[in-house]
Amino acid sequence: MYNPKAFAVEDLPQLHGMMNNCRLAVLITHGEHGLQASHLPLLLDTQQGPNGSLYGHMARANPQWRDLEAGAEALVVFAGADAYVSPGFYPSKAEHGKVVPTWNYLAVHAYGTAEVFSDPHRLRNLVGALTDRHESGRAQPWTIDDAPAEYIDSMLRAIVGFALPIQRLEGKRKLSQNRSPADVSGVRNGLAASPAPQDQMLARLMPDPLSKE
Repeated sequence: MYNPKAFAVEDLPQLHGMMNNCRLAVLITHGEHGLQASHLPLLLDTQQGPNGSLYGHMARANPQWRDLEAGAEALVVFAGADAYVSPGFYPSKAEHGKVVPTWNYLAVHAYGTAEVFSDPHRLRNLVGALTDRHESGRAQPWTIDDAPAEYIDSMLRAIVGFALPIQRLEGKRKLSQNRSPADVSGVRNGLAASPAPQDQMLARLMPDPLSKE
């Protein structure tokens, strides 16, 4: 991705944190049938490999897993919060008017080639781990053991798992770092006053350079 130095994130724990905060990633491949993309929940193992490894599954009827099996490089996009930045947020608008709209956002791109697997035991462990992650915190968490065993077995036969060691990571936190302290403060205050939860989330990520605290 286009990633000016002011916005680039290179700290591995921070990159992993941004990835874990994204509940649904986009897996993109280019193979025999051109570009394909799937929206998938993924597990990140931060201790496996120099950049970590990703685990997920998709429907066996989804032809994209054939790209992975054939060794195509995969791009996985983790999109974080985003917000429209109005020129009206900038105090510099009143000074010279030389401002335009932009967008602030968080994103991580992970690249690698995947191993595809269909082993029932391995798939069950993967589905169980994904379920536990997203059911945690619920008053009555659902577990894979709550469903009849034969039903789960039939569901596992309908999916394909993959393990993707991350070969390259790119992270971006575009939070108006290229603007003056006054403009950064203006963006932060403008987003904090928005009723949109994502705007407010980005505002909390932006330190106020004019704050005396």
